Amino acid sequence: MVLKGFCERIVAAKCSSKSSTDTVDNTQEPACLKAGSSDSKFPKASLWSSIFTSPFSVVETYSESSASEKKAVHFRSNGWVAAVRKVVTSGSMRRFHERVLGSNRTEISSSDGDIWLLGVCHKISQHESTGGVDTSDGLAGFEQDFSSKILVTYRKGFDAIGDSKYTSDVHWGCMIRSSQMLVAQAVLFHKLGRSWRRTIDKPLDKEYIDILQLFGDSEASAFSIHNLLQAGKGYGLAVGSWVGPYAMCRTWEILARTQRETNDLGEPPLPMAIYVVSGDEDGERGGAPVVCIEDAFKRCSEFSRGQAAWTPLLLLVPLVLGLDKVNPRYVPLLHSTFKFPQSLGILGGRSGSSTYIIGVQSEKAFYLDPHDNQPVVNISRDTQEPSSTSSYHCNVVRHMPLDAIDPSLAIGFYCRNKDDFDDFCSRASKLVEESNGAPLFTVAESRSFSKQVTGNVSGENTGFQEDESLGKDVANDTGTHEDDWQLL
Repeated sequence: MVLKGFCERIVAAKCSSKSSTDTVDNTQEPACLKAGSSDSKFPKASLWSSIFTSPFSVVETYSESSASEKKAVHFRSNGWVAAVRKVVTSGSMRRFHERVLGSNRTEISSSDGDIWLLGVCHKISQHESTGGVDTSDGLAGFEQDFSSKILVTYRKGFDAIGDSKYTSDVHWGCMIRSSQMLVAQAVLFHKLGRSWRRTIDKPLDKEYIDILQLFGDSEASAFSIHNLLQAGKGYGLAVGSWVGPYAMCRTWEILARTQRETNDLGEPPLPMAIYVVSGDEDGERGGAPVVCIEDAFKRCSEFSRGQAAWTPLLLLVPLVLGLDKVNPRYVPLLHSTFKFPQSLGILGGRSGSSTYIIGVQSEKAFYLDPHDNQPVVNISRDTQEPSSTSSYHCNVVRHMPLDAIDPSLAIGFYCRNKDDFDDFCSRASKLVEESNGAPLFTVAESRSFSKQVTGNVSGENTGFQEDESLGKDVANDTGTHEDDWQLL
């Protein structure tokens, strides 16, 4: 009876709402939509937002379905069962479920230890903390750091992509948006440094505006969804279709190389070389991926056209760490990568719902969610008002269990110079020693040596396969699922 009364109150509130519809602008949608990927299509629960307001939320915009009044008639005629069904499947209940039971809970407990956010430690616990500790007030420093990270979400109202009629990427573009966030963060670190924080009461940095322009939603923006889809055709990227982290990493490699080749005179849009660490030259299969120092040097040399021995470097490491879930032995290793000063976080999330994971605390993974469908924003160099860039930041701290993320993911690292890369290699080698024979990836000087190392590493981490099958999980001795990497 308590549940019945509870649901009746929800229904009454929803049926009395007269808010306008949040219309999706694309005239076509994928034929198959999966639960969990269509956040922006759901109503945003003004009732629940008033009850479960995030302590870190500054502005949250909610919308209600324009059909709510029509639904009221349906509820009255079909009774309480239909009402409950509607509530359970609505965006209101989804948000309620996340806030109370799942990934949107925003409470941060000091008993869970310090928070590591892309290589920066925010001292939350009362215990002694070591490493690169942020000396600012723990929780406040974390909140400011989190909200300063660039958020890229679904957009609506942009120019149609290619020859399609799509003017929105809602339901299918979450992996593309997640990857834009990771690369945007690398560019921000390169131009403004890791200590940069967004300040809403001061004029905007020119470099910051330039970064946002790169990720706009038109062909004129170097790293727009339009240009990424064009560059990734060979890896299966298509309008309205989902894509996996491996294909996404390779797409960035292709797009950056193409733009570098067509921009002989000026500075390339991506001011760093890209190195996708995945398997070996014999087919990208078997063992843990190997960070080959020889290959990293080659990427830097190609980027500088032989003019410099070393350049800034973006490393992308696509991985498959299990079948249906991440093998538990990899969870501590994933947690440790966020302590690397070079950390750029993880492209990953739940199956079919990609997010950008940027921090960890104990068993929690903090993430930026690309699933809110927002109107297109035109950022120009004349933009000075901080409020005009508010849609590129998030003040709602969301988290999920780290061991609940999909096993198909990609880890990113940014190395500013050779010393930074050497430090990364040293930390990665120590992580290999802590892996008990099943590392996320290994480090080797050259290709010939990497083959020897790969042969001695446990095959539990299959790395990434370019063909249609994934490696065998030795620990579980089970078969493979075709195209598992495409779940994200």
